[in-house]
Amino acid sequence: MTRFVRVLALDIGERRVGVAVSDPTGRVATPVRVVDAALLRDARAVADLVEEYDAGCVLIGLPLSLDGEEGPQARRIRAIGTRLAQGLRVSVEYADERMSSVQARRRLSEGGVSARGQRGRVDMLAAAIFLQGYLDAHRAVEEGEDVEQPI
Repeated sequence: MTRFVRVLALDIGERRVGVAVSDPTGRVATPVRVVDAALLRDARAVADLVEEYDAGCVLIGLPLSLDGEEGPQARRIRAIGTRLAQGLRVSVEYADERMSSVQARRRLSEGGVSARGQRGRVDMLAAAIFLQGYLDAHRAVEEGEDVEQPI
């Protein structure tokens, strides 16, 4: 059995970044906070998050188009990830984040959270949603199941 490392997930938006983290076993994703997108100007701030959550990997949500192609927004996110990776001592990976914000809004609405109250919460819940998919896919591969690999 491979030892799993805690994964820190970032859902990068124009104004906010949703942050989620896995448990040390790599089974459960938990939304933890929302930070200002200006944080991404400095890799040290992300390194502080990595240290705070004892993460061994940073997972960045990649906004692919519905047909799975990378458009301008995905290229912008990859550029941010590449810049961040230069200042981090852990690996940076990407995960398909299509529809994670829609799922997050739906879950919050079903939970009785008003549209105004959803602001910010959507971002960290979306990060937890794509992180959970990533964790599930990696666990399935470890268990020998035939699944589509994450990005």
